Amino acid sequence: MIASPRQAGPPLWILHGCMLIAAFLVSTSFTVGKAITPFMDPATLTLMRFLLATLLFAPYVIYKFGLTFPGIIAILRYSLISMALVGFFWLMFLALRSTDPLNTGAIFTTVPGLAGLYSWLLLREKLGKSRVMALFLAMTGALWVIFEGDMQLARSLEFNYGDILFFAGCLSMALYMPLVKLMHRGEPMAVMTFWILATGCFWLLLLVSLQPPATAPVPPPAKLWFGIVYLAFFTTIITFFITQWATLHLGPTRVMAYSYLYPPLIILIEWFLQSDIPSGQTLVGIMIIAPALIIVQWEERKMVKRHLET
Repeated sequence: MIASPRQAGPPLWILHGCMLIAAFLVSTSFTVGKAITPFMDPATLTLMRFLLATLLFAPYVIYKFGLTFPGIIAILRYSLISMALVGFFWLMFLALRSTDPLNTGAIFTTVPGLAGLYSWLLLREKLGKSRVMALFLAMTGALWVIFEGDMQLARSLEFNYGDILFFAGCLSMALYMPLVKLMHRGEPMAVMTFWILATGCFWLLLLVSLQPPATAPVPPPAKLWFGIVYLAFFTTIITFFITQWATLHLGPTRVMAYSYLYPPLIILIEWFLQSDIPSGQTLVGIMIIAPALIIVQWEERKMVKRHLET
């Protein structure tokens, strides 16, 4: 008898537990990014993160798969994907200069739904009721958080400049997963990720070279470098391993749905670090977003169950 994917894989509580850890680590990146972005130009800061992540990731790829030049065509594929990733991280650090971690976390919840729209356009994948409903809840909750439940402010559409920048970054990030699926040619995902990071360094070097000389104040080295190392190792490499492993057993939609936990996790992190509790109106926005996770998980679970029964 052939075991079902659920029987063959790790227990569900381990998979979801690891995804909770990954969601927590990603949530900390908004707070850490906010803390260190005043001390270095966003493009340079993103470049340092990508360079360090590439160097830390290289030994694993060399040991596991070997590392050879994949060819010009493959590099072009990886470069197209990394352009979307670089755009997101650069805009994130830029946005955090004029907005706060909670707003960015709320806006990021739109990424799974936007990725579904891109997949529909590029890959002709069906959106499904769960994705449409989740996107609606995420957009509604994110706007509620941004405007703090003030309908007059919402009607005037007075967006924070940083929020607009970050939403543009989310449009770029949402394109990342469909591009990975579109450009994947059967190579190990770790190898693909390494070259995405490496080609991302090229885009960032180009971006840094085109900018005028930085005029930022001299940074406190310990705080800045600790933040860069933390972002490169914990919120890039560790979360990559967790999400790739979990995706094999839960599927990409259920894994991406964990981004709906970012706003409440950011609230907990900010409360722990600064004893800063958001207003009641903001908490209402978080409560609007939260059901999106349940909807996506429930719908995907039913789809898998129907597939196994047939």
